[in-house]
Amino acid sequence: MTISLIVPIIIGWLAGWIVNYMSDVLPLTRRLSQPECLQCHATYPVLDYLLFKPCPNGHPRRARIWLVQLIAVAISLLTWYQPPSKIGYMLGMLLIVYFGVVIVIDMEHRLILHPTSIFGSLIALGLGLVSHGLVPTLLGGLGGFLIMMAFYALGMLFTRFRAKRMAAQAKELDDEEALGAGDVILVTILGFLVGWPLIWFSILFSLLLGGMVSFFYLIGLFLTRKYEENSLMMFIPYGPYFVISAFLITYFPRLVAAIVPG
Repeated sequence: MTISLIVPIIIGWLAGWIVNYMSDVLPLTRRLSQPECLQCHATYPVLDYLLFKPCPNGHPRRARIWLVQLIAVAISLLTWYQPPSKIGYMLGMLLIVYFGVVIVIDMEHRLILHPTSIFGSLIALGLGLVSHGLVPTLLGGLGGFLIMMAFYALGMLFTRFRAKRMAAQAKELDDEEALGAGDVILVTILGFLVGWPLIWFSILFSLLLGGMVSFFYLIGLFLTRKYEENSLMMFIPYGPYFVISAFLITYFPRLVAAIVPG
């Protein structure tokens, strides 16, 4: 194996470590802390945690850690040989760590955390200024915020309608929202990153992708006979789809340019 492969593999593995660590501790403590087992809350010795060993009480680690490690290495190799223009490999991997933390936490906890949003906004602003300049970067953030606020308002109306319907049917209410305030913050951050006018395409693609995945998920419920009446009323985390869209725009600009000329 040549040095050209060893370096991105090592950096990708380290990036996966960071994503897994952040995803384990931030939802619980909102800060960098010693990781603990979610089943028994025993704290991991540092070396055991880094080597993915079971907790002191024998509970195995999540399968997610291996998936994250493999994806991080694969993206590191891709970024090494085809780094994003004007960003480069190292900044590109820093952005991947942020993307990974957002995706894992939102999928597992339905949360867009303020610590990750602060970190992400600093990265997105810096990379946006380098890639697009001041005006497109700020307009991208503003456009993302305004568009998502409109969707957020529609989501709130839908949530109220749903609550009234469930109350009329004497069903237990919940506090699920179609789109949360965290999604508005996330898209604002991604607007800084992709700039204007691509932020509108990013949002559109994210919503279409999320809707398509939800459609096939419901089809799967029907086919496996696991469908329930309230399955149509479920909400999915949209953070991963917003991130995937921004990833494609940032790392595959030629593909996006072919779809959205100019």
